[in-house]
Amino acid sequence: MSDITRIDTNARMSQAVVHNGIAYLAGQVGAEGASVTEQTQAVLAKVDEVLAKAGTDKTKLLTAQIWVADIATQFADMNAVWDAWVPEGCAPARWTGEAKLATPGFKVEIIVTAAV
Repeated sequence: MSDITRIDTNARMSQAVVHNGIAYLAGQVGAEGASVTEQTQAVLAKVDEVLAKAGTDKTKLLTAQIWVADIATQFADMNAVWDAWVPEGCAPARWTGEAKLATPGFKVEIIVTAAV
């Protein structure tokens, strides 16, 4: 069995787990109450940081799962930030849904996997 590496672990969770050449990131959120644009920018900056700690980067994304609190009003703003962030030719398999997030101040949460 391959080694399992846990990154930024606490009693509840790890920010990432690396196993068999795949980095599995925890859901990332931005500052509560900020706009969807600001939260998405913060989330993607966190994703970049955690991917770097796992020894990879956004050019190796495999999947992305995105949750927005109100898809009717927030989807376009989130996508504008996402589209500028994803390198050309490196778009992952992605799905997006609407969900009630951990607190009403969170508008977007993004979960990714990447090859290491």
